[in-house]
Amino acid sequence: MATTAKRKGRANRAAISKDQWKHWYRTVLAARRLDDEAVKYIRKGMGWGYHAAFAGHDGIQLQIGLAFRPNKDFMFGYYRDTLSSYAAGMSLYELMLNGLSRAEDPCSGGRHMSNHFGKPEIGIQNVSSCTGNHYLHAVGVARAIKYYREQANESADETAVAIASTGDSATSEGYVFEAINGAANEQLPVLFVIQNNHYGISVPLSSSTANHERISENFRGIKNLHIEQVDGTDAESCFHGVNRCLEYIRAGKGPALIEGECIRIHAHSNSDRHTLYRTDKEIDGLAEQDPLPKLRAKVRAAGVAERTIKALEAEVEEELKDAQTRGEAAATPDPETVLDFVTPPQVWLPGSDDSSHLGDQTWKIREAINETLKAEFRRNSDTFLWGQDCASEDKGGVFNVTKGMLQEFGSGRVRNAPIAEDFIVGTANGICRYKDDIHVVIEAAQFADYVWPAMEQIVETSHDYYRSNGAWSPAITVRLASCAYIGGGLYHSQTVEGLFSALPGVRIVMPAFADDAAGLLRTCVRSRGLNFFLEPKFLYNQLFAQGPSCDDDYAIPFGKARVRREGKDVSIITYGTPVHFALRAAKKLIDEGIDVEVLDLRSLKPFDEEAVLETVKKTGRVIVASEDSPFGTYAGEIAAFVAQKGFDWLDAPVTRITSKEAPVAFSRILENARMLNEADLLDAVRELMAY
Repeated sequence: MATTAKRKGRANRAAISKDQWKHWYRTVLAARRLDDEAVKYIRKGMGWGYHAAFAGHDGIQLQIGLAFRPNKDFMFGYYRDTLSSYAAGMSLYELMLNGLSRAEDPCSGGRHMSNHFGKPEIGIQNVSSCTGNHYLHAVGVARAIKYYREQANESADETAVAIASTGDSATSEGYVFEAINGAANEQLPVLFVIQNNHYGISVPLSSSTANHERISENFRGIKNLHIEQVDGTDAESCFHGVNRCLEYIRAGKGPALIEGECIRIHAHSNSDRHTLYRTDKEIDGLAEQDPLPKLRAKVRAAGVAERTIKALEAEVEEELKDAQTRGEAAATPDPETVLDFVTPPQVWLPGSDDSSHLGDQTWKIREAINETLKAEFRRNSDTFLWGQDCASEDKGGVFNVTKGMLQEFGSGRVRNAPIAEDFIVGTANGICRYKDDIHVVIEAAQFADYVWPAMEQIVETSHDYYRSNGAWSPAITVRLASCAYIGGGLYHSQTVEGLFSALPGVRIVMPAFADDAAGLLRTCVRSRGLNFFLEPKFLYNQLFAQGPSCDDDYAIPFGKARVRREGKDVSIITYGTPVHFALRAAKKLIDEGIDVEVLDLRSLKPFDEEAVLETVKKTGRVIVASEDSPFGTYAGEIAAFVAQKGFDWLDAPVTRITSKEAPVAFSRILENARMLNEADLLDAVRELMAY
């Protein structure tokens, strides 16, 4: 069961020195004064387009910030963590750069919202506005901390710790439970922090959760989880509570959760009017509960002279004035850089698209993926794999694509994940933060159709590189068994490339032949960023999709299509399973005097614009084929590109051929009636040639 320590009744507390009291007060005051000045910048329209004041969270933010050890621990704060960030090692000047959205902001260079602080170079992570999602990132990096500590045979007592902080309302998100449950299951070194001020913007906590007085009670039954409940306004209470949490974590027992009972003195943010949902009596009473004057009084009671306190206050004003002067003079972002850092640079390998790296054996697509994964894991010992059913005895995923990997590389690198898709993707994001050499391959869902719970983390991860101003990007390959033609029905037959292609910063590939599967997968695994490797599961074991084996240097660059069949009359531009339908149709049409060119895109984002325009110029007639639905999907984007960029060479309208506008049914009869097939392509070519 979870262990719990209350905030009262501890007799064995270490004494707090005068120097500590002075440092605490100076640190809190500096951050509070920055918040005061932020309000003025808002009124002048100079900065802090978004501002969330932390007043009333002083004690808990102070102590988690001071507990953080730069260049050792990992801190994941949220948008109210101004004091936490300052106490952890950011300067007032750096916080000012963020508030004013200046180019030198160490968090994002103006790409991210103000009041979202970070300094990745010392371990204060860049996190997004999606509240609570960074709990999953903390679990991922904590998994890396534990794995590498155990590999080095080091003790847990000096272990690095991942600190993840969020507000009370974020704990209603499913991924918060996934994170806490997962960390407890793996006994990971994570300190989860809940700053409970009892409001989610205007929504009282009583409308959000059953245990609204003490949110941590919701997690009471989780094994290996230590829980502390402290007065989040009081620095001393939080100091002891945080230390007890860290003592538990460093004993190797698992994660800890500390809940700070806070007050929110001001509105939720600068765009919120709390007078519309709080009474005057409540608002007036908040000033009387302000932790800052109470802290000052405690400093005096500890024996610190009034003149010393005033000297500290004068120091703060000087530091703040300097930060303001320098911050206001700092350069604003250059608009010419708006497209920088959207997608991490792709890796160019020695054997990129070089047929001399092809072997004499024959692989099916399933074999090509399996062999390539093993080769990449042998090459880089910092490569990891997890997903559902990936590490279960002799089984290697639902389709046995990862068979043998657990036995060769061990449970530390090849592991099963819970049926929690957001957890799978979010922890992949987190583990990559531990060090740059780490590359992760995940089966984000057993079937691509089940990936939607992970969309929050997919969107989050897609803009890490941009949001961090190019400072950091994960290296994640998302493998998904995709597409239809297997009689799978709903949730087992869907195509997903159209929706993913709408996300700036991602890459998407889909092979139709085994050698392409090997070459594209190798490029994905070695590249940074979020790379989707979509596997048409109908083709896994098909003889017509087999290809030559490949050596360990064979790779196919992103954005390079392949002409599967030369032709002069009409072009079929396609990918995945329909490539084979197109080749069969072309073979039959030659007897009718129609010479069809088949262009296999292979890489969908980026796609090979040059190759597409070359085939348009060559034939003047174009069919874009996809097994997806007709409306709002990937084929429409290719058709639009051809219509816009290739219009001068067209002799007929661009034709788009897809499956019908309906879900994929389970009945083979209904599936066949819905799905794109060879006959559809034959009819489309004949009709286009008759135009």
